Amino acid sequence: MNGAFEIGKVALRSQQRALETTANNIANVNTPGFKRSDVIFSEVFADGASPATLVEDLARADFAGSGGVRVDTRNAISAQGELRQTGEMLDIAIEGAGFIELLGPEGQVWLWRGGRLAINRDGYLAGPQKLALKALIGIPDDATGIAIDRSGVVVARTADEGQVELGQITLVRAESDAAVERVDGGLFRLASDTRAIEDIPGEAGAGTIAQGMIEESNVDFSAAMIELLMIQRAYAASAQIVQSADQLSAITNNLKRG
Repeated sequence: MNGAFEIGKVALRSQQRALETTANNIANVNTPGFKRSDVIFSEVFADGASPATLVEDLARADFAGSGGVRVDTRNAISAQGELRQTGEMLDIAIEGAGFIELLGPEGQVWLWRGGRLAINRDGYLAGPQKLALKALIGIPDDATGIAIDRSGVVVARTADEGQVELGQITLVRAESDAAVERVDGGLFRLASDTRAIEDIPGEAGAGTIAQGMIEESNVDFSAAMIELLMIQRAYAASAQIVQSADQLSAITNNLKRG
């Protein structure tokens, strides 16, 4: 195959993935708690080590100059989004590092950066999809409101104007952003064999809980739009390589026929 076709194919595939990632960032610019993904390009070179045997030498003969581009995405988990005040009792945000743990239907643990709380059918405080907080904080039937302080302590106000402490929301952190994987619905999970670090909000580097606030997406809309335009231009240039290679191949075939 003409080398230009191979170069164009690798470039188009890489730019397409970058385009999809950036477009997803822009689509979620107004999604509370969304964490953007950054595209990282790295050049891949063929193994230049000397072959150990003649057979290995022959096997490498057709790939002597091979290489390419690898596209990776890195989630900007630790980049804080702007906090927006809503004044709603069930809105909470994390100011700083950390995640709230939620219990999945099959016992799995999901991570959440906060948003709109709810009370599920079992009476527990819950996050998205009515997944209960791992702390299993139950809300009394006679509660008229709840208050959550910066350290995560949840207190219910009752009809007789009393106050009852219900429990505490703790936060967990990962050792690095690379250990956190994003899943659907604004949730995250720890990569396999990764240890979660559990802390009280406000202690040991963990963030604090902000009631009545929502963390906005950490996507910079202007920067993302500029990046999208640059990727589109690069994609068009890569497509031009393929088109030029096709034209040259047609000329060569016509010369052979002549």
